[in-house]
Amino acid sequence: SSCASLTNVTIGTNVTSIVSGAFDGCTSLANVTVPNSVTSIGDGAFSGCTSLTNATIGNSVTWIGGGAFLSSGLTKITIPDSVTNIEDAAFYSCTSLTNVTIGNGVTSIGNYAFYDCASLTSVSIGNGVTSIGNYAFYDCTSLANVTVPNSVTSIGEWAFYNCASMTSVTIGNGVTSIGEWAFYYCTNLTGITIPSSVTLIRDFAFS
Repeated sequence: SSCASLTNVTIGTNVTSIVSGAFDGCTSLANVTVPNSVTSIGDGAFSGCTSLTNATIGNSVTWIGGGAFLSSGLTKITIPDSVTNIEDAAFYSCTSLTNVTIGNGVTSIGNYAFYDCASLTSVSIGNGVTSIGNYAFYDCTSLANVTVPNSVTSIGEWAFYNCASMTSVTIGNGVTSIGEWAFYYCTNLTGITIPSSVTLIRDFAFS
């Protein structure tokens, strides 16, 4: 933690977990490969790694902790199918992040998970996701379109707030509720089809 001059780290294949805060504030760390032996990345493990542009997550990781990559310099990330949960604020304020692929094993996208990822233009949400948390993509102002798969049952409050570049959104046939302010201030959204599965649209959802 806070090894500000650390530029390179090799993680051995006997490592099974990267604990909370392990590399927090290592502001010169540019690349990291999490080997297939690792099953969990702890809370804030790479938080504040502002030079970290590339991270490869191994195929055995099941859990990405809260704030794991918060305010890091990532430009793209692929979350493998092995991951089941993306915890709250995992990629909060990764302002250089442009592309996200979420594997089919992920069941929930936590609150604030991609909050303020202002450069995010593309996100692929896996077919295992059942819930999109509150504020999940809040202030992702470059996100142009999104497809919510049929596996999702709920879109959280403020989930896509101020996605001002969004022109198209497809809501899957499994969604039953759309949270308050979910698409608030999506000023370029010209049309939307709400499937018959939806039974509840909360206050100001499309204000």
